[in-house]
Amino acid sequence: MDQELVRQWMNCPGMPEELKTALRGMNEEEKSDCFYRNLAFGTGGLRGVLGPGTNRMNVYTVHQATRGLGRYILFSSRNPSCAVSYDSRIHSEDFARLAAATLAEMGIRVFLYPTLTPTPMLSYAVRHLECTAGIMITASHNPARFNGYKVYGPDGCQITLEAAEQIQKLIAAEETLVSRLPDFEQALSEDMIQYIGEETVESYYRMIDGLRIQPVKEKIRVVYSPLNGTGNVPVREMLRRCGNVEVIVVPEQEMPDGHFPTAPYPNPEIREAMELCIRKTLETEADFCFATDPDCDRLGAGVRTGSGVELISGNDMGILLLDYILSHRKSAGDLKPVVVKTIVTTEMAVPVCRKYGAELRDVLTGFKFIGEQIGLLEREGHAERFAFGFEESYGYLSGTRVRDKDAVNAAVLVCEMAASLKAEGKTLLDRLEELRGEFGYYAQRLLTFAYEGEAGAETMAGIMKALREDPDSQARELWHGAVLTDYLNMETGLPRSDVLSFLFRDGRKVIVRPSGTEPKLKAYLFASGADRAASEEQLNELEQMVRERCEA
Repeated sequence: MDQELVRQWMNCPGMPEELKTALRGMNEEEKSDCFYRNLAFGTGGLRGVLGPGTNRMNVYTVHQATRGLGRYILFSSRNPSCAVSYDSRIHSEDFARLAAATLAEMGIRVFLYPTLTPTPMLSYAVRHLECTAGIMITASHNPARFNGYKVYGPDGCQITLEAAEQIQKLIAAEETLVSRLPDFEQALSEDMIQYIGEETVESYYRMIDGLRIQPVKEKIRVVYSPLNGTGNVPVREMLRRCGNVEVIVVPEQEMPDGHFPTAPYPNPEIREAMELCIRKTLETEADFCFATDPDCDRLGAGVRTGSGVELISGNDMGILLLDYILSHRKSAGDLKPVVVKTIVTTEMAVPVCRKYGAELRDVLTGFKFIGEQIGLLEREGHAERFAFGFEESYGYLSGTRVRDKDAVNAAVLVCEMAASLKAEGKTLLDRLEELRGEFGYYAQRLLTFAYEGEAGAETMAGIMKALREDPDSQARELWHGAVLTDYLNMETGLPRSDVLSFLFRDGRKVIVRPSGTEPKLKAYLFASGADRAASEEQLNELEQMVRERCEA
């Protein structure tokens, strides 16, 4: 650890007392983790723990990143502009105002949402207002101690690998500690910052309403939780416009609160975060429940089954929506829709797309790659061919005006689909079982292994290196006989990425990759069989093998 760097932070004039107090209370190991590197900037922008230091989210790292991004924007456009939004997290509004003021000071026009707003609405604003870039202050579904900084290009997608590399170089050339941070109120008074108005918001709402597939009159009752995030207003507004959805909101999770007091890990992928939703569903006898994560780009749902609630995985909800959308597009005569999923998303999409004559495209993990496919279709003059994009981590998109996953869009479609099924005397779970009966039981499991700090990063790198270099000798029981695809060192037709895929002779598959936003190694296990028991047994075997390797 660079002790001189720590002293510079302690003695920096004008540093917020919150950061100095935190620094004074740290032991040497904690200080080392705060300063051993600069917070990494990639295609997901920045994400990290709040606190002092170069490896933390704070006003200085946000200002430095914004200066670097600002230089990139100035190089990229004759009329530089940037849309900015933020979620309910601790200091999200502060970071958004700082980013806006920093860009304005550099001569870049800023369009700022006046209140917390979902990620998909930021993606929409970038395109609607024809901006050069976009910034969303959020750490998505991470715990309260995290915050982040997503960057979007003019196409409304999160930035490309090439753009991230260029921006990272420009950020590295900027000073982290500065004696004076830009003043938001001054920038606002100089008319370089303009609040995004109701016209843009209403335009987004009309766009979402236009993506409804086949509106029905059947009444449904749903329980909804925004998990103390940004979804409360837009999701409820769109369901109000549907006219047939009675929404019961989980009161403890209704209002914005960056401390997430009832859901320490505010991720609708996990049951703990859904617990209050589940209780309210049983109390009110609602048809089903759903929750959106703090920046409202992910949606998780569960269906009441009498005495309990069965949660639907991201893969299974994706298949339900895929079948619902394609079945109606085919009946309308569109025989060549395009569906896009990530490589770690269920292979059940293959037979479903085959049934409806749709083209299925696989992309790397990250919804930006799905957004890029929409852009490719747009440049070919066939954007209307895009039918649906989804990923296993509860992200869905059925339109082309937003280029990121959109839980407002998903909420409307899921409620419409559920109402349509209810009119037939069925639930979402009933339809899922019908699809399994038709295509087989596809099961998937995600394992995550956390490796904190500098030592953890080295451990992750070592595991990937070992698997990549000699998988048979490193873990014979797991990898013997599997076909290895190395997305970093092999030509796959996709951008090079630190991902390993092992395909077994019996069709089982394991994909291993480091997380792009957290200090974790992720292993995706795939199996399929005639029924749940057969598929789950295969997954159990894979899980035991993977744990032996990654926990060693």
